[in-house]
Amino acid sequence: MTLHPDAVVTLSSWRPPTPEQERLRERFVTHLQDHDDGVWRTCFPDHLTAGTLVVDESVTRVLLNLHGKAKRWFAFGGHCEGGDTTLAAAAAREATEESGITGLRLDPVPAHLDEHTVGFCDPRGLVQHLDVRYVAVAPAASVPAVSDESLDVRWWSLDALPELEPEMHELIAVARARFG
Repeated sequence: MTLHPDAVVTLSSWRPPTPEQERLRERFVTHLQDHDDGVWRTCFPDHLTAGTLVVDESVTRVLLNLHGKAKRWFAFGGHCEGGDTTLAAAAAREATEESGITGLRLDPVPAHLDEHTVGFCDPRGLVQHLDVRYVAVAPAASVPAVSDESLDVRWWSLDALPELEPEMHELIAVARARFG
């Protein structure tokens, strides 16, 4: 299976936990049905992206990166690439590349969907990232490394998180429910 059909199957079969997540799921599936290139950044102005929230084994800490362009703390993620055959594989690749941690244990079921506007992604103008987010557990004693895309990568206690977008708190709640 290639990435586009995998994305259609993954999102069509996923059962969202809330009405808002269902609305986004329907939006993403419709986008894929309307655009054969809907998983690639060449699809303008909307395209799928894949991300991963990394947690420690006790699910008491999350690993976040200070995004180099946005200057905000986020989970890991980005654009799908030619070698990605599944959305889960794209999310795992992005998390490994951006965290510097190998051996992440990725839950292959999407955890959360998010749609957000990005102004620095494409020279043609504003784009909509249709982000499919997963959760992964890092091996014990994992030491992260800063990638070229980040200003910092750091473990954060769930009791002392930095300022985050509201949807990041939703994603953390899903991670706690799945692995906690």
